[in-house]
Amino acid sequence: MYSKTLKSLKRMLCLSMICWAGPLFAQELPVKGLVQDASGQPLPGVSIKAEHQQTRKTFNAMSNSEGLFSFSNIPAGGPYRFIFSFIGFQTDTLSNYTVRAGQQIALNIKLKDQPQDLQEVVIGYGNTRRNQVTGSVTSIKPEEFNRGVFSSPGQLLQGKVAGINVTRSGNPTDKPAVILRGPSSFRDGAQEPFYVIDGVPGASIDLIAPDDIVSIDVLKDASSTAIYGSRASNGVIMISTRNAANGAPRLSYNSYVASETISNTIDMASGAQLRTYLTDNGKKLDAVSDDGSNTDWLKEVTRTGISQNHNLSLSGSGENSNYGGSVNYFNNEGIIKTSAMERFIVRANIEQRMLNNRLKLNLNVTNSNTINDRIASQVYNNMFTYLPTVGVRKADGSYSEDPSRTTGTGGYYNPVALLYNNTMQGKTNLYLANGSAKVNILNGLDFTTMVSMQNEQINENLYNNRYSMLKQGFNGYAERSSVKNTQKIFEGYFNYDKSFADHNVKLLAGYSWQENKNGDGFQTSGQDFVSDDLLWNNIGLGNGNGTTIVNYGSNYISTLRLISFYGRAMYDYKGKYLLQATLRRDGSSAFGINNRWGIFPSVSAGWNIDRESFMQNINFVDNLKLRVGYGVSGNSIGFDAYTARLIYGAQNSSYFYYNGEWITAIGPVQNDNPNLKWERTATLNIGMDFGLFKNKLSGTIDVYNKKTTDLIAPYQVSTTQYPFNVLTANVGAMTNKGIELSLNTTPVRTSNFSWNTAINLSHNKNEITSISNDVFQASEFYTANVGGRGQSGVNGFQVIKEGYPLGSFYTLRYAGKDEAGKSMFYDKDGNASTANTGFEHFSVTGSAQPKLLYGWNNSFKYKHFDFNFFIRGVYGNKILNATLADMNAPIYALQTNIAVMTLTESISDDKAQFVSDRYLESGSYLRLDNATLGYTFRIAGSKSLRLYASGNNLFIITKYKGVDPEINMAGQTPGIDYRNFYPKTRSAIFGLNLSL
Repeated sequence: MYSKTLKSLKRMLCLSMICWAGPLFAQELPVKGLVQDASGQPLPGVSIKAEHQQTRKTFNAMSNSEGLFSFSNIPAGGPYRFIFSFIGFQTDTLSNYTVRAGQQIALNIKLKDQPQDLQEVVIGYGNTRRNQVTGSVTSIKPEEFNRGVFSSPGQLLQGKVAGINVTRSGNPTDKPAVILRGPSSFRDGAQEPFYVIDGVPGASIDLIAPDDIVSIDVLKDASSTAIYGSRASNGVIMISTRNAANGAPRLSYNSYVASETISNTIDMASGAQLRTYLTDNGKKLDAVSDDGSNTDWLKEVTRTGISQNHNLSLSGSGENSNYGGSVNYFNNEGIIKTSAMERFIVRANIEQRMLNNRLKLNLNVTNSNTINDRIASQVYNNMFTYLPTVGVRKADGSYSEDPSRTTGTGGYYNPVALLYNNTMQGKTNLYLANGSAKVNILNGLDFTTMVSMQNEQINENLYNNRYSMLKQGFNGYAERSSVKNTQKIFEGYFNYDKSFADHNVKLLAGYSWQENKNGDGFQTSGQDFVSDDLLWNNIGLGNGNGTTIVNYGSNYISTLRLISFYGRAMYDYKGKYLLQATLRRDGSSAFGINNRWGIFPSVSAGWNIDRESFMQNINFVDNLKLRVGYGVSGNSIGFDAYTARLIYGAQNSSYFYYNGEWITAIGPVQNDNPNLKWERTATLNIGMDFGLFKNKLSGTIDVYNKKTTDLIAPYQVSTTQYPFNVLTANVGAMTNKGIELSLNTTPVRTSNFSWNTAINLSHNKNEITSISNDVFQASEFYTANVGGRGQSGVNGFQVIKEGYPLGSFYTLRYAGKDEAGKSMFYDKDGNASTANTGFEHFSVTGSAQPKLLYGWNNSFKYKHFDFNFFIRGVYGNKILNATLADMNAPIYALQTNIAVMTLTESISDDKAQFVSDRYLESGSYLRLDNATLGYTFRIAGSKSLRLYASGNNLFIITKYKGVDPEINMAGQTPGIDYRNFYPKTRSAIFGLNLSL
């Protein structure tokens, strides 16, 4: 009885709301209605599209703050269908309505929450529902993104996706290093995932402001990435941005201001501490090195950085068109003085529908201008090691310098003078225009063609003024370079989507052509200027002399082409049994003439177990899917048109006498290799997706085995067989084996309060399995020769060797101090001595590869308040703190400053600074990465204003003694902290989100 009465009251309430809005829904309005969620609450901001079912002519509307909507411009006739769509809810349709003059149609609909397994996922050349995905794909929405002073989309994913390791310093001009499921190449710059932005493969991520991103889909395994063939072995990151949208015009403005400070440092001796230490050991600084000052050099070169970000976007639609656009301004002031990054991005897009919606035309244009103000690399070391007993300036106002001293590989320079006597600026202009046309040929058959043009102009400028210690005696030195890179792409592909009773088929067939033309530019230099005021702006004013050598750089132009044919077949039976197969054939001009074509196949299957009859009575299981996939993808990142070709160049220290002059000789500097080919990665992935207790608990588990073969490395060869003594060849192999777990749960959800928590864990084991074959032999490669003061005869502090992971440290083993306080080291037999410092005593002492990556996010909402905190961390890796080793040098205390820890060392220990496992430290950490508190004001209709305060890098728990344990993990030598680390920052952010 009570239930029937309640239902009647709800119906009366709905009708009364429609009647109450009489002034809005006057009789001339042919269609009006109300949109609610499943619980009966009004839904503002819902997009409603009215479509004539025969002519396909469309009309658009949007619900207001009470969930009410109306159409005033629909002509009489029909039948019409009304399509209701809203983020987070299932799209629903009301069909077969006829509009008659003088009569109104009143619509009432309740939208259901969209289960996770029904959400759309971008998979490359199309979308599919998550319950149809058979590969390992993780999707991240804007509300899940990291928050902070970010310039790159990669930072949004840090700690949010199982298996991704993102590292970045505090330098505003640096890009983050992104590694997915461990390294798969020996080569620097060849481990980054492949980016696809709005369907444009290989587009620059510098074109995208984080505020413009609406979703990021991470394709992890080869069964998902093989559709991109030779560029996908490191994974694929699909970025979808805010584009032209249906509905009434919408304006949004997002802004924040941030204050950033240095989060941690290394404790260095003060001037007083250094003098006391030297006096106690019978030493004294000379007059040049001690003017009575007590200078904190780190304080002198750092500041509180003020950053700001502003993003304004507009979207809307007409009868047969949608439009959108945005403007973004970002200014990131670095915490080291004179360093900064400023970026301005403008985007515009339009979609036009024609021929009764059978033809859709899209045009997107983006322009990005970035200015990077950089600092000399020598600042990082000297801000710690420059003697604190010297003032910033001398009595005459000039900077305190000692031109006669260049202690250490970085040089001994006044760090403040380095900032103001050397100006380095990079300007990058990026322009991307891409257009597409999609035509519906037959029911279920579409053809899409896309063309894009990306133009990148990079201008680098440098000026060392007449007082610069980096260019002593040059009387001012200027250098400029200008390089243009272009990328042209054409894609054409068919999509066929058809259902036959219980059988559903999706087919894809396409062709791709790409041309990259890089290095189109020049470089020049000049010196001996009358004034420093013009910087690099008029190099022609430099005087030079007869011995001046102009620096033309080493830039060269190259053209690289890639041609591809690809196809994909997806099949499911009753939505239970899923099968997918892809095949891509790539041809690239970068490789040897014998191996320019490669084939990259994949196959995967899925089983939606929850749809089986035997699962229907198990009520707590909402979805349960088993996935298995295997595929092969390639890696062509880092190759240019000349990688496999014979190259001639200048021979250093080799001359011949001609016509009364000594001429630099020209000879081979690179061998050709007609057999050079792609590095190939084969991946087996087994995973399970699940949703339990009405999807209050959901998650994924993935286990993978990733094997990379044909790894490219340089090998020594005989010059009796080859023109040059090094050949680049495919020889090596490595594996990455791991497990990933992601869990998402909503423990509490009421009408006023909700708590959502998500955790992800990933473990990866990397191992080099081969670096030799029948033709090319090598027992090991030594890398990371970072050097140590006074430590000679060292080939490297890391080793590439079979049976060990990439990033294996190869160092001396520290054995403590002898009776005189001098450092001892073990030999191979375990004997300790101060004499055991030769390279023959080195051994493998640890690995830079982490054993565990984790992230834990918590979101709370109470009425109009929201609160979020995010914790992430790393466990089980080692870091070589070569920075601290260089500073722990008591024997050099008369020349450079020392760390506070050195004050307890013997000043006669001439090997304390030798790189050994003494400086091999735990890189494990737990970081409170972000905490954000916000409040949302509801304005009329669907409009809202949110104000928030946020903090980044609020605290960290670690045993690492360096500046920060988040060391760059990319490249051939991961996990090394060596006097080049820009300190990480701690930030306080205040911002707003306005939606109109």
